[in-house]
Formats: sequence, structure tokens, C-alpha cells
Amino acid sequence: MKHTAMKIAFSTILAFTLAACQGTAAPAEKYGIIGAMDAEVTSLQESLADAKTEVIADMTFVSGKLGETEAVVVKCGMGKVNAAICAHTLINRYGVTKVINTGVGGSLDNRIDIGDIVVSTEAVQHDYDVSIIGFRKGEIPYTGLIAFPADPALREEAVKAIRETAPEIKVFEGRVCSGDQFIASSEQKQQILDNFGGLCCEMEGAAIAQTCYLNHVPYVILRAISDKADHSEEVSFEQFSETAAKRCAEIVNAMVRN
Repeated sequence: MKHTAMKIAFSTILAFTLAACQGTAAPAEKYGIIGAMDAEVTSLQESLADAKTEVIADMTFVSGKLGETEAVVVKCGMGKVNAAICAHTLINRYGVTKVINTGVGGSLDNRIDIGDIVVSTEAVQHDYDVSIIGFRKGEIPYTGLIAFPADPALREEAVKAIRETAPEIKVFEGRVCSGDQFIASSEQKQQILDNFGGLCCEMEGAAIAQTCYLNHVPYVILRAISDKADHSEEVSFEQFSETAAKRCAEIVNAMVRN
């Protein structure tokens, strides 16, 4: 009788332990992939196996698998508000565990030419300024932060995917500067550099970075350079943006599959 009671007690403890372990198991890896334009996401959406589509806030979320990895791919549209809504939806409705923002950007560094790729170390909003009430330029009030850091492991994955998929492309790691402006003059470019430095400028990344930071989800930004963010931008953007966007999407596809 005593042995039977001990066996029951042991079985009960074991069952509770297994249940606790199952309850605290790490969630399955699931990528959220965001682009601002069709060229940045169409090939990725078409690559998804077992694809399902849902429209939320006028954005088309396509979920499925890239290789063996769960992923949701979505075009957010241009600008920081769209990007933040999109990232928050991916995290809280779809439960993504990692976020990749893919697309094109303008070079802020003379070393970085059209066709090169920037991988974010951090992201800052270059048009955010409440310094008149005591904060630093670009600082998000009550966070103490100007820039939101990208995830080191995702950065490493991105650089590895670029070097394996497109070894001819130069890759740079550094700060990405975001704002609700298309930077098209040397004067605008210089102002960003004076205030924040950075390797490239674009319109969504820092909003995605802030959303991921607040939700404790790792992120990284990849930007294929389509223009020099100066007076030459009109010709170069039209010529190179689609090619650059597609190349960046190919690298993201390889990154997630591997």
C-alpha cells in the first residue's frame, strides 16, 4: 500500500513537471517580413507554401512557409505610421518571433554605392524633434533612447545570407535613419548626417524598430541602395529601385530558409 502511494505521488509530480516544461517551451520560430512596396515583397509572397491571405487595416498579410520556416509577408505601404501598424499586427495577431524589414534606401555615406546593402545595427527617426521641451533630437520621450538597437543574431544571419547568396555585393553594417520624407537633396542629406550620422535613409525602419522594442521582439533592417539621396536621386531611383528591392527580397528568402 505504501509503495502504491509512493508510485502515485511520483507519477503526479512527473506529470506536473512535464506539463510545466511544455507550458514554458519556447515558441516556434516565425518570421514577420515587411516591405513598403510591391517589388519588395511580391516574390517572397509567391514563394510561400500553404499560403493564406488576410487583409487587415488595408494591408494584405500572406502567411505560410519559406522552406520549413513559418513566415508572414506583408506590404505595409510607405511611411512610419503604416510601418508601425504593420509590425504591431504581425507581433500581436500573428505571433511572429522575429521581424525583418526589407526594401530600398538612399545612401548617406560616400563609400556606399547603388546596389550595395546596409544591414542595421540600430535605427533612428531623423525627423523626430521635441528638443524644445528638453529632449535630444531624435529621442523618443521617456524611453531615454534616440536609436533602437537591432538584434545581433539577426544581423549575423543577414550578413551571412548576403555573402553566401550574393558575394559580389558589398555589405555595410550601421545606423539606419528613417523619416516621413523622401530625401532628394544634398542639403537634406547633410542635415541628417550632421544630426545623426548613419549609413542610409528611408521611411519605415525606425518605426518598425520602436514597435519591436516595445514588444520585446528582435528585428533587423535590410536596405538595398537605390539612390544617393541627393539631386541625382530621380534618375537613379527610377532605374534601380525595383532591381535593388528584388535582390534584397532574394537575400531575405535565403536568410529565412537557412
